Amino acid sequence: MTWYVLRRLAVSLLVLLGISAVVFLMLHLVSDSPGRVVLGQRASPEAVSDFNRAHGFDRPVVVQYVSYLGQLLQGDLGRSYKLNENVGTLLALNAGRSAMVSLAGLVLALLIAVPLGVLQAVRRNSVVDRVATAASYVLYATPSFLVGLLLIAVFSQTIPIFPAEASQSHSPWVVFTDPRAMALPVITLAVTSVAVFAQYQRSAALDQLGQDYIRVARAKGLPERLILTRHLLRNACLPLVMLVGTLVPTLLAGNLIVESLFNYPGLGLLFLNSLQREDYPVLLAYTLIGGVLTVAGNFIADVVVAAADRRIELST
Repeated sequence: MTWYVLRRLAVSLLVLLGISAVVFLMLHLVSDSPGRVVLGQRASPEAVSDFNRAHGFDRPVVVQYVSYLGQLLQGDLGRSYKLNENVGTLLALNAGRSAMVSLAGLVLALLIAVPLGVLQAVRRNSVVDRVATAASYVLYATPSFLVGLLLIAVFSQTIPIFPAEASQSHSPWVVFTDPRAMALPVITLAVTSVAVFAQYQRSAALDQLGQDYIRVARAKGLPERLILTRHLLRNACLPLVMLVGTLVPTLLAGNLIVESLFNYPGLGLLFLNSLQREDYPVLLAYTLIGGVLTVAGNFIADVVVAAADRRIELST
């Protein structure tokens, strides 16, 4: 198990190195002069030249990249010249709120999708299975912003149960301290994920229902509820763990839409505001975080699945 983890860690570090190179080159590909990007098109050539010289952008690209890597290793993500603020500080102020909303949406999606997928598998081709499958396809094809708008129209305008705007609290625990204001953003995040998770869980459960250990358990006369909870779920949920790991950046993208729609102060709203200001250091840091989360999610999923099923470790 130790060697497996070390191999996966080495691969993850190489991928992260590649991501850092891509993110670094993005600023240089946007314009021939980073100073021009930061200062704007109206800046004089002298001001652009002084800016590039002061921040080391006049040095060779390789030297700049090595310096950039050194900054990343020290936790320095650069500086927002538009807001005159350290990018790491800006992200840290908003990361907790976004993380809690994403986690709440993910947990809600799994609580609905896992039992629904197993139910569909057990009652394959029944009315319940067909209706749930059709609903999943519809939800999967529906953009998250449209889901949010429909929820606002129904539960905020037609039936005024929840507010249309999310809580403006800067506490990362606002999901628990003000659940009514955060209900619609969390549900919006969960809805599209349920569609994917439920169908994935259904396929995995169907595959496990045909295995010999399920037949043996039924032949022994074990109750169906016990077979499903103690035997089926453990193996049927392993593929779902892998899927959740790969969908971590999707949650980050979903936050961008949901936070904008519900005016929730988090990383997604920060990204959109930075996009309007053309604040490239913040945009690139957000992109880097998305890449890191993708690699980290896959690494954690690989380790968890390997720990639960040693056959995966032996086959690699």
